[in-house]
Amino acid sequence: MIQILGNCPYCKDGSIEARDIQVQGKALKLYACSNAHWHYETDFAELTPDSTCRFRIFQNQLQRWHKKSISPKEIRTLLREGELKVKLYSTKTKSEYFKWVVTDEEYGISVLWEDNIDT
Repeated sequence: MIQILGNCPYCKDGSIEARDIQVQGKALKLYACSNAHWHYETDFAELTPDSTCRFRIFQNQLQRWHKKSISPKEIRTLLREGELKVKLYSTKTKSEYFKWVVTDEEYGISVLWEDNIDT
């Protein structure tokens, strides 16, 4: 069952869907535009020629900064408000910190590193 989370911020006539996929044998959610159609081969995915949008966010996209996953609720907030406050973790300083995340047409989301947020 596909869960609709909101409107696509880029193509305007698409909806962002929560899709269950497999990457390297692990279950993962892909939040993607309904106008983005993917062809999966082993662990590689590419857009099909009939795709009219390529917007997507992987559930584990912020894992590099020790945020395990992005939830459907967080995606709804991001789509509705245009930004999302996320808690990340620095292994260097052994501390948590907060940053804003915004949608990005090419990468799905981008962290606004230059903006500091007080907890």
